[in-house]
Amino acid sequence: MSAPAALITGGTSGIGKATAELLHTRGYRVMVTGLDTLAATGLPEDITIVRADARSLPDIDRAMDQARRQFGSLDLLFLNAGISRPGPIEATDEDTFDALFDINVKGNFFTLQKALPLLSEGASVVFTVGAGEGMGAAMTAAKGALLPLVRSLALELAPRRIRVNAISPGVINTPAYGKMGISQETIDSWGQGIPLGRVGAAADIADAVAFLASDAASYITGDNLTVSGGIGIHTRP
Repeated sequence: MSAPAALITGGTSGIGKATAELLHTRGYRVMVTGLDTLAATGLPEDITIVRADARSLPDIDRAMDQARRQFGSLDLLFLNAGISRPGPIEATDEDTFDALFDINVKGNFFTLQKALPLLSEGASVVFTVGAGEGMGAAMTAAKGALLPLVRSLALELAPRRIRVNAISPGVINTPAYGKMGISQETIDSWGQGIPLGRVGAAADIADAVAFLASDAASYITGDNLTVSGGIGIHTRP
């Protein structure tokens, strides 16, 4: 029996890269997609890196063709590709709005659609969702649109025993903050407001994805796993 296969979108850096590394250590055959392929430096040589724009259907088709040739089928599809464009409604222009929905919603939707013939019975699909507080209306809407999508897909794909779940990360220390000009000192200071006393690491999310992909989560579908160090506990009933 061949090793399980995983395809990770947005897998060249941050959470996706950490998940690729973890799954590789657990015996998975792994393919990652992303635009910043230079950021994938350091990944094991046998992890396949495919340059693809998450909003481009032709790019998605090429990635799926390669996955079909290389793996034959997929046991895990981790839909992690996304962009962050925080800002209030008055500062959000049409290009920003379109980019948020094209990548975070449209791209994930059609990647899963095109991956359906490759997903093995009993496969796992995991979406990265959750924009966090204070990120602005457009970004919150784009990420929030994924939760009802996850629940609907869980019902649609249940006859094939394909489980569809979401991960909602809290404040996770990834290169995305550096690209926004936020210093490491500032990021570390955010830990003071988190019940567990620290900002999360990409590896924390990778562990959660690996759990949802495993047999230990075989009775979990249509759910949203919050991995936040306790952020928001006081607001929950």
